[in-house]
Amino acid sequence: MIKRRRFRNTTLEEVLADQAQRLAREAQGIPLGYKRQRLVRKARQAETASHMIDWIMSPGLQR
Repeated sequence: MIKRRRFRNTTLEEVLADQAQRLAREAQGIPLGYKRQRLVRKARQAETASHMIDWIMSPGLQR
């Protein structure tokens, strides 16, 4: 029997925000060092991208 994958209807903004939170939580459990810095940087980038999408889709930028 083949199982079907179910997808939630989520926006890219929601996916990026979830990813940012997950990476930030993961970084908290790691001692200071390169790996933690890399996770924090990725979390910050995902959060920034989420905010950029929100800004681009804002009514003030629409024609």
